[in-house]
Amino acid sequence: MAQSSIEQLYLAYRQDVYRYLCSLTHSTSEAEDLLSETFLRALKRLPFFRGDCAAKTWLFGIARNVWLESLRKRRPALDLDDLLDWYLEDRFAADSDARETLRRVRDLLTQKDERSSRVLYMRAEGYTYAEIAARLGISENSARVIEHRTRTWLKATLQKEGYWDESK
Repeated sequence: MAQSSIEQLYLAYRQDVYRYLCSLTHSTSEAEDLLSETFLRALKRLPFFRGDCAAKTWLFGIARNVWLESLRKRRPALDLDDLLDWYLEDRFAADSDARETLRRVRDLLTQKDERSSRVLYMRAEGYTYAEIAARLGISENSARVIEHRTRTWLKATLQKEGYWDESK
């Protein structure tokens, strides 16, 4: 791909990558910074892009890695549970009981089938729906539906148990 190729990629996918980063960061300004870094890395790695996957998938992978690196810089001891906390943080708890709620989320996820748990954990790790689908042998739409249903089930269960107050 030539230099104009990165421009074409940027024009074609900047909004998709930006929305993806917004969903990970929950911050428009941070997503903008990470978007810039994503395309800088893509420019550096362009000669090594083999075309084994769609350009969008390749860019999302770079974006995910940029996001994970930014998290690890801010929180050096970050592990999978921390990533799950980060991913679910704004959905399940914004008060001082967050840690207990997130412990309960982990416990509840052990009650779900392995595929549902894996989809949610993979999203927490920053995988795109396309990557999840490829790894689990399901369609991209199935990955989206599984994540949505799992989060909906978690929310309903947490509300019943008093862990989540919708009014907060």
